[in-house]
Formats: sequence, structure tokens, C-alpha cells
Amino acid sequence: MTGTSQPEMLAPDGQGIARAAKLLVEGRLVAVPTETVYGLAARADDDMAVAAIYRAKGRPDFNPLIVHVPDLAAAGRIADVDDRARLLAERFWPGALTIVLPLRDEAGLAKAVTAGLPTVALRCPAHPVMRALLEECGLPLAAPSANRSGAVSPTSAAHVRASLGDKVQAIVDGGDCKLGLESTIVALRENGQWQMLRPGPVTAGEIATLLGSDAKASLAEPEIEAPGQLASHYSPGKPVRLDAMTAADGEFHVGFGPVAGHICLSSAGDLAEAAARLYAVLHEAAASPLPRIAVAPIPAEGLGLAIRDRLRRAAA
Repeated sequence: MTGTSQPEMLAPDGQGIARAAKLLVEGRLVAVPTETVYGLAARADDDMAVAAIYRAKGRPDFNPLIVHVPDLAAAGRIADVDDRARLLAERFWPGALTIVLPLRDEAGLAKAVTAGLPTVALRCPAHPVMRALLEECGLPLAAPSANRSGAVSPTSAAHVRASLGDKVQAIVDGGDCKLGLESTIVALRENGQWQMLRPGPVTAGEIATLLGSDAKASLAEPEIEAPGQLASHYSPGKPVRLDAMTAADGEFHVGFGPVAGHICLSSAGDLAEAAARLYAVLHEAAASPLPRIAVAPIPAEGLGLAIRDRLRRAAA
């Protein structure tokens, strides 16, 4: 594509999905809606296609990608799926849980997908457009968030277009994302242990219900083995101050609950609503003429842990 061209805007119907699938099979990049955020998809078995993701996003090549699959059987062709993974998949797939598993030797993925690690991050998405696309193209799709690396994640087609422009060949416009927050990432370790690498819509408590409370459930900052672990991420391009009950001069105030702010994540104090609105609100804060951002306190419980994780990295 040239520097003056714009991405094709595709409808989330049979014709649009067929066109998107054709582009993906050809090794092109297509932004697609999921229930979490919009993903920048490419076929995960093609070195050049995956390299195009890294170029478009300006993404560090040590930061691995999530591979999207249609079901557990497809996951088993890529990774070693044990009983714990089956339990998680039966409970949370399709859905907003990514599972890090040992990579199979015969997986056939591009090396850059796993950033050279012996593991792979797999998710079975729930969004009907992404599911239809996986079925239509018949390929595992690598699909990180469809934005410049480190910037605020996109929850609408307009966000994608503003962030990536002509670096993506097409955008399937499926409206606003329902959850608005990236998937939870859990790594299954040896000796029955597990580790949460990124909090998200599926909570640690829900995972512990299946895998046991003695699991290794603390948030980790190990070597980068899954998306969203960089200390600085989701940046709106302005300084961000957290747990702010009031705004100082020059601050755009993001409210929550009784703290109204210039714009409120949820006036009812609903964490699910706040998660769904988080990135859209950060995009609005970034577009404000005020040079800094302040965010009201968010409870450090349940989905609030995932929201606070994203805000902490945005402020780093």
C-alpha cells in the first residue's frame, strides 16, 4: 500500500468476511473485532505476514503474539494441551482467556509468533465475526491489538484507522467491542502450578476454582513471554496520575463512581462498564487539549485489578 492509501472498510457480513479471509490467506494484515479489543490479524504460519504485524505496530520483536484458534482441537495441533488446559478451555472458551502452553515441534508457526520461546499463547475468541473469519480462512491467526505498540488499545474501527492508517490492508467494522479490555493470560507451569501473566476479564479467583487455590496466582514480572507484560504500555501520550479524587490544573480528569471528572468510566461504579469504556475514555483524554490526565481511584478487586493494571502501565 502507498502512504496515501486508506484501508478497505469491510462490513461484518458474509461478503466482508470472505474478502478479509482472502486477504489473510494472501499474507495481508486485516484488523478484526473481538469481544476484547480489535486485533491486527495475520496468518500465524507465514514469516512475512507475521513480520508485517511487527512493522505495522512498531512492536518489539521480543514481545510474543497471541494465536487465535477456533476450538480446542485446533489448539491441540499447535500446543501440548493437558488436563488443566482442557478444564480452562471447557469453562472459558470461546472467551477472554489466553492460555500459555508448550509449543509442539510440528506446530508450523512463524518463529516470530513465539519470539523464540518454547511456549505459545492461544485463545479461542467468542466474537462471531472473528469466529467466522477463523472458519472461513482455515488458519490460526496471530492478532495483537490493532494499534501502534505501547499506545491505547482500540475498541472501535475508528480507533484502528486513527492509529494504524494505511499500515493495515482492511478493517472489518464490527462496532464497539463488548468487553473493551484485553484477555486474561494464564501460563500453565510444571508440577500443577499456574501463573497469571496479565489480568483481564477472567479473574484469578475463577481460575483458582478450577485449578486449585494453591496455584501460583500472583501477578508476575518475569521475562516477557506474553503480550501486555511491558512495564510501559497502553500509553495515551500524556502523563497519567492515578487515584486522583480531584484534578489539578491542566489535568483531564477521568472519573469513576462518585467522582464525576470530565468524563466518567462508570457513574454507577460498575467495573464491567468501566472496563468496556476504559480505552475509549483514554482515547478521549488523549485528544483533550489538557496536557495531563488524572484518573479516579478504581477498586483493587475483581475486574478492577485488570483495569488498574492497564492504568499503571499507561502511567509508567
